This record gives sequence, structure tokens and C-alpha cells, in this order.
Amino acid sequence: MDRSLKESLRSSGGLALICGLLAASTCASPTFADDDHDRGALRLIKVVPVPTNLAPLVSFDISWIDPSTERYYLSDRSNAAIDVVDARTGTFLKAIKGGFAGVKFNAAGAADTPHSGPHGVVTSGRWLFATDAGSRVVSIDLTTDQVVSSVNVSPSDRRADELAYDPQSGTLLVINNADEPPFGTLVSVNKSTGQLTVGKQIIFDNSHSGFEATNGAEQPVWDPGTGRFYLSIPEINCNVTAQCGGRFPVGAVVRINPKTGTVDGIFPVKFCQPAGLTRGPNQDLLLGCGVAFDSAGDAWTATDTKSAAPISVIMDLRNGSIDKMVAGVSGSDEVWFNSGDGRYYLAARNQPGGPVLGVIDARSQTLQQLVPTVNTAGVPNVLPAGSAHSVAVDPHNNHVLVPLSANNVFPFCLNGCIAVFGSWDNDDRR
Repeated sequence: MDRSLKESLRSSGGLALICGLLAASTCASPTFADDDHDRGALRLIKVVPVPTNLAPLVSFDISWIDPSTERYYLSDRSNAAIDVVDARTGTFLKAIKGGFAGVKFNAAGAADTPHSGPHGVVTSGRWLFATDAGSRVVSIDLTTDQVVSSVNVSPSDRRADELAYDPQSGTLLVINNADEPPFGTLVSVNKSTGQLTVGKQIIFDNSHSGFEATNGAEQPVWDPGTGRFYLSIPEINCNVTAQCGGRFPVGAVVRINPKTGTVDGIFPVKFCQPAGLTRGPNQDLLLGCGVAFDSAGDAWTATDTKSAAPISVIMDLRNGSIDKMVAGVSGSDEVWFNSGDGRYYLAARNQPGGPVLGVIDARSQTLQQLVPTVNTAGVPNVLPAGSAHSVAVDPHNNHVLVPLSANNVFPFCLNGCIAVFGSWDNDDRR
């Protein structure tokens, strides 16, 4: 990280209002790791091109790495497939077809994401689970790459989006984010056959869950320590249009009991609009804030007359207390904790100043690096616009994989690619 940028961020007063409304111990100016850690800084070490026999990668969603096989999986809407990459060698292996909807467009020519697919993806052993348009969830046998079970969690024609899996009980939590109100569905998995059975639905409104999700629902995670799912909710109880997205909006992480199919905890958070969610050490959660706020507490825009005050949030999942508001990075979608190097990685597509891959040290809870990526929003003849909003990390070699839509900025990425970042300390050594 450039020293002048470090000093500029450290001296910034952009968090004055936010810090003034919170306990001092939870908020600080942007702090980067000490210089003796800089040797672990990320750099682009490889680009994995999408093969030219596939359609250009312009629309994709969540990615996942199976640490036992070092296989990387990407939900590729452009090709109506799950792309598979060997994360150990950085080699594109195949695209698994599963009868997915692919990318759809509305009458105006814009991407119709709620009716596209696939979206969420997660693996466990021989099974790959993925979500699709039409509230569809599938299980795929990775020994044959064939769909062995397909269910619709709702009559809604909108997408089932992100999902999380409890491998102990064989339970998926599947989130429908584009319905109003959004909802989650528990789906049981026969771990021997991969067969799916739709269970209880959890509607995120006042009458069912004790709060109103007024701006969708995002990434769920499973915590074996508490035996609960956790889910990021960007905005709760915001029913006055003039205030929604404005000053002091409240988001939350909610806790879901899979045995009862109920919300049994609501942990509010300000200045964040939680999107990405990942479980780190010491039963902490990193909240990737989907929106950056400014120094007055309003949602930041490019024409804002006040400075941006981007943050990410580290929360204790046991009680919802805020451990740290890490200044310096916001606008994230998917986030990932890598046990291999003890770092959080954030795909911050809407970072003020441009899209970046954020790196936060989980031990010191400080921002270590901002690595520029690329969005194709506004690029002529690229429909739909793609953004660097997906990330997964191989814990064996600590390589960070970030899919990028087709562009002429990154090398060998004209048909789309997966950019692979690594540090000097881990440069391809096994």
C-alpha cells in the first residue's frame, strides 16, 4: 500500500459522525498492517481465461472453494453452468450444465437477475448444491456431474439466491431475496443419495420473524458452535421511503434455529447495509457492507458533497456485539475468511473510488490492503454490466480467486476470466 495513501486515510475525518455514535473501542480511523507485514501483500499472479468455446463471461454470481479437493466453483449465468477451476494449478476444468436458466433480459435490454440463474453454490463431499430461477434448488453428483435432485422451494418464479449448508444434519438454508417479503427455506439433504426435501419456510416480516426485511436478504452462513444459521439483512423496518437508504438506516444479522425454523436473534448494525457474511476465528462474523456511507451518515454517492466513510464490521455472533468497525472498505458483496492465512477477503465492487479486493487481518482486525479489480459498468457493448463481486480462497496455497467479466484491462480476460491473487510469501510454493 502506498505510504501517502496510508497517511491520507489515517488522517481522514470521514468517520467522525459514525464513531461519535458508537463506543470508541469499536471504531477507528483506517489502520493498515505494520510495514513488516507488507511482504505478504497480494499481487496478480495468474489469470485463468474462460475458454473461447464458452460464451463471454458477463453475468455471474457466487463462488465457492472446496478445501478438500481445491476445486473452485463459480455460478456462471452467461453459460447457464457452474464453472470448475483447479485452484491448485489455476486451470479451467469444465462447465457443469444443470438445466439452469442462464442470463435473462428485460424489455429494456437490461439484465433480469431475479429470473436468471444459477446464483448460489456450495459443496459437501460428492454433492454440489446450486440455486436457480423459479425458486429452484438442485443437487449435483460431482462423480458424474449429473443433477440427482431438483426442487422448487416456492411457487414464485423469482430466483432462489444464496444458500448455506449444515453438513452435520444435512440441512440447507436457501434464501429468496427478490420476493417481497424475502424468505428462507430449510431443505433437507439425503447425504447418501443427494435427494432434496423442502421443509419449513421462514418469512422475514413482522408477523413471522419479528422484523421487516425492507431491502432483500443476502448471504447466510452456518455456525457449528451455536448450531445456528446466520443471515445478513441489508435493511430492517424501513417503511418510510424518504428515510430508506438515507441517514441512520439500520441493517441486521439474524440468527435462525434450523430445528424450529424460526428467527431467534436479531443483531442490528448501522452504517453498513450487510450483504456478504463469513465466519472467522473466535466465533466472529465479518459483515461485508454493501453500501458505503458518508461522514454525515447518509448513503454515499459519486456526487456527494461530503467525504466517504467506508467501513466493514466484525461482530461477535454469540451476542451480536460489535468487535470492530474496520474503516477503509465498503461496497462489498461476497466475503470470505481464509483459515490458511487468517485473513478476510472482500469483493468490494462498490468501493468509493472504484472496485477493489479488500484484505483484513482477522487477528488484528485491521485493513491490510486494497487491490484494484474492475467492473464493466458503462463499457460499450457489454450487456449486462459485470462487477467484481465474488471471491473465494484456497487455504492450501492462499490463492485468492476473483472472477471478472469480459474486459480488456486484465491480461487474457477478453472472454472473461478468474483473476488469481497471491502474496510473495506464498508464490506458488506448496
